[in-house]
Amino acid sequence: MAVNCAASNSEYDRLKEVKEFDESKMGVKGLSDSGITSIPRFFIHPPETLPCNNFNSSTNTTSIPLLDLANLNSPTHRPKIIRQIKDAATTWGFFQVINHGIPASVLDETIRSITAFHEQPHEIKSKHYRRQEHHGVMYTSNNDLYRSKAATWHDSLQVFTAPEEMKVEDDIPEVCRKEVIAWDFHAAKVAAALFELLAEGLGLEPGKFKELGFMKARLFLGHCYPYCPQPDLTVGIKSHTDAGLTVLLQNQVGGLQVKQGSEWVDVKPLPGALTVNIGDFIQIISNREYQSVEHRVLANSSKEPRISVLIFNNLGGWKESDEFGPLPELLSAEKPALYRQFTVPEFLQSFYSKGLDGKNIVERVTLH
Repeated sequence: MAVNCAASNSEYDRLKEVKEFDESKMGVKGLSDSGITSIPRFFIHPPETLPCNNFNSSTNTTSIPLLDLANLNSPTHRPKIIRQIKDAATTWGFFQVINHGIPASVLDETIRSITAFHEQPHEIKSKHYRRQEHHGVMYTSNNDLYRSKAATWHDSLQVFTAPEEMKVEDDIPEVCRKEVIAWDFHAAKVAAALFELLAEGLGLEPGKFKELGFMKARLFLGHCYPYCPQPDLTVGIKSHTDAGLTVLLQNQVGGLQVKQGSEWVDVKPLPGALTVNIGDFIQIISNREYQSVEHRVLANSSKEPRISVLIFNNLGGWKESDEFGPLPELLSAEKPALYRQFTVPEFLQSFYSKGLDGKNIVERVTLH
């Protein structure tokens, strides 16, 4: 795909160039592999929004909490772990976990298989390239390509792994099918354990989050952030929050940052660890006891691609008429509701109406 990055304002047709890129099905990995030295114009972000230019510059003086889940079910150790996860979810909204029970071989094979998928020749990989959000298996570049003001430097493989009726295991690319299924199985078990700890931290029954439907909808994402020749002009993924509970596995190429106050903190890859973050739904039902925190990924300046594998554990099983908001058992005269009720269609409309950006649904339902 030929892109004239030097075109003048009068000649520049952004939508035309975006469509050419999308229809080429080459993704940013294809652009990177082609040896380009400057990125297409629609990837360039306004200077004031770039990590290297805004006031939220990265700091390396601190790090997100690290939790050890060993002896999780020990009557002696469990209360301490509950306190630690409550503190992490309250103050950071992000934490890493070790001794989580997923074998190292599964972690390694998951990263290897997703790397192998993204390294496939264009003619093989492009067979899976499509835009059919909220359904099945999809390989694409920039989920919000046509909704965002500027594209970001990453490609993704997306697979809905739950609910049962959305499972499409036979459609998962063969190069990573077995590994995606195994990762989903193990990551779901970790998420279930974390949901129990988070519920107990709020003084609720351990199964409360499962009862609410948090284990009913799962989405797998395998991101690739290839080398970017101009990492100071774009980002890997823009600042945003997630919806439910995210369990993340990453290779050893850094780039993930978490917003803490007015600063951005690097999440340094830790071999064998998983990174977990609290989403907007959990902030809302906990009435802001737990925090959903903005995070972003820098454009990759390393020749080695950054690979990240995620399971999003979102609320499922809702009816269109179901309303959702702070749990009544967490409210009192001293702690009134901070958010109004909302429905599934309202959330989906809010999410899909614009590009990935900020704390969309939280801001929309906050009571003033």
